[in-house]
Amino acid sequence: MIDEVRKEPCKKVATVSADTKEENGYLVELFKEGDKTTLYMTVALPGAFKGYHLHRIRRGRMICLRGKVKFTVVEGTKKVEQILDAAVPERLFLPKDVYIGIENIGDEEAWLINFPDPAYDPAIKDEQLEKTPAEIEEQLKGR
Repeated sequence: MIDEVRKEPCKKVATVSADTKEENGYLVELFKEGDKTTLYMTVALPGAFKGYHLHRIRRGRMICLRGKVKFTVVEGTKKVEQILDAAVPERLFLPKDVYIGIENIGDEEAWLINFPDPAYDPAIKDEQLEKTPAEIEEQLKGR
């Protein structure tokens, strides 16, 4: 049994803003089943905004382990905002087919754990759509 103790690599991917293309954080795969990622951490740099993005298939369940973030969720011309703070353990359910923006409103890196449902499958193409904040503002105005 002790021979089974081992380290495994975790993939880390830098993320960039949809509009400015500047680095805003990164993702780390925490657990995989085959090619599918069942658990990952997304990190937002202090003051960074990640999004807007929409998942056509996956739902999310986010937990903030460090920092404080504001989620802006947009469907058509409707908008909802939610705050997750590491000091208050809560899980935020995010449905598919809505645009999601994540803003780090704290002064340190924000660490978010996501349990995607279904797991992220790299074989599925065009599952995620992106819009810039300006495009979302136009959408909210009904244009």
